[in-house]
Amino acid sequence: MSSYQKRSKTELAQRVAQDIFDGAYVNLGIGQPTLVANHLPAGREVVLHSENGILGMGPAPAAGQEDYDLTNAGKQPVTLLPGGSFFHHADSFAMMRGGHLDICVLGAFQVSSTGDLANWSTGESGAIPAVGGAMDLAVGAKSTWVMMDLLTKTGECKVVKECSYPLTGLACVKRIYTDLCTLECTSEGLRLVDTVPGLTHAELERIVGLPIAH
Repeated sequence: MSSYQKRSKTELAQRVAQDIFDGAYVNLGIGQPTLVANHLPAGREVVLHSENGILGMGPAPAAGQEDYDLTNAGKQPVTLLPGGSFFHHADSFAMMRGGHLDICVLGAFQVSSTGDLANWSTGESGAIPAVGGAMDLAVGAKSTWVMMDLLTKTGECKVVKECSYPLTGLACVKRIYTDLCTLECTSEGLRLVDTVPGLTHAELERIVGLPIAH
């Protein structure tokens, strides 16, 4: 019987930050992905972009130091590093659509084994559509990563053979970072990058319900 512990939200943010290369231009999506800004390794220059028109964001401000005129796309207060800049929303989307971002990190409701992304609506009656700039990021960034819990609150796996929710993008996700494992999406299906200590490959395949190549 496997004995393992899930990654905390902080540990998951650290795991994603670990893979962001020096000099990368990165957009962090609303929700869990914003935590990545607080865990970028010291000495690694990463230029953070926000779709509301900021380049060069720093970590979240200390308590009491918030400036609510300086917020990210999720309306959370942020800091600005030396050399950071502000610009028009249209210019921000031109960066996103024009292939100028190396990585975007997004949340998701579902990701298929081949990298299809569903992250803006569950399709439920009365649900508020929340696509934002996700479609532009998903197809515009050179690499799209997803950061999410592997399972829903009711225990269903969010990594699926085919998405049942409305799609954001087709075959756009390269990596899935979760509280139990890191997976790569390929045209042939899922490939394992790592798991939390104590979680066996067989147990992970049972949880996901799909074959996962080593």
